[in-house]
Amino acid sequence: MDTAVTGLTFREATDADADTLVALIESAYRGDASRAGWTTEADLLEGQRTDPEGVLAVIKSPDSRLLTVERDGRIVACCQLEHRGAHAYFGMFAVSPALQGAGLGKVVMAEAERTVREIWGATQMHMTVISVRDDLIAWYERRGYRRTGRMTPFPYGDERFGIPQRDDLQFELLVKELA
Repeated sequence: MDTAVTGLTFREATDADADTLVALIESAYRGDASRAGWTTEADLLEGQRTDPEGVLAVIKSPDSRLLTVERDGRIVACCQLEHRGAHAYFGMFAVSPALQGAGLGKVVMAEAERTVREIWGATQMHMTVISVRDDLIAWYERRGYRRTGRMTPFPYGDERFGIPQRDDLQFELLVKELA
């Protein structure tokens, strides 16, 4: 087994993790550092992906969990899980760029799916992905997610979500049935 997926510890994030999680999420999606991995959005969006307030809101929400993954005492991945009735929402997914492509993302997704089935009895996982992210959508499709064609607008003008570099951004809902 690849060393990226051995020795992992999964736990819920605490308030004390907020700054470290913001740095991880930003490194996976924004700026030049994100180009070391394949999940970068640097060509689509500038500015921030999230902020400490956004991360703390997920940590503090009674219907959410911010699943945090550590290896050797360092946070290397995370994802938001939110209870929404019969389904759960999967978001704020980030893997350290230096560890991308080594199987860590697959392990985190499998644990996220197991967790929502176990704690909430969720029968589906939902997520939204920027619709022009063909490579990322294909990765999710290989993991059992299907495109729905249901789109929601990108929040243009709200810099908390980044500064768009193109005018055709929107989110597509992806869904997976959980066994």
